[in-house]
Amino acid sequence: MADGKAEISIDRNPDEVWKLVREFGGLAGWMPGVESCTVDGDVRTIGMMGIEVKEQLRDLDDSARRVSYSVIESPMGNLESHLATIAVDPEGSGSHVTWSVEVVPDDLLALFVPIYEGSVVELKKKIEG
Repeated sequence: MADGKAEISIDRNPDEVWKLVREFGGLAGWMPGVESCTVDGDVRTIGMMGIEVKEQLRDLDDSARRVSYSVIESPMGNLESHLATIAVDPEGSGSHVTWSVEVVPDDLLALFVPIYEGSVVELKKKIEG
């Protein structure tokens, strides 16, 4: 299992950042490349670049400001395991966002981390904009 993360500081209070991050079906509003995002129960379907990816909500903790999910269907035929967590923590008068991932096989880490790095930058722009 390989793990990695993307991190960024955001000049807004954690509750404000969490309000956007906790919306499991809200990715199309701020994540680069996401053209559509629908939710059915605890599964969201993301449409991007002509493909669909299904992700299942694993945990949503409002008090800790954490949301975890796993990719359960995708065109990546070799994906064995995926667990991602987005955490929003206080940092001074603002927030620190960490998007971490654990994935098998290890070589897929190089696919996920750049996506999450770009996503935290866009999240910052959306919230601070």
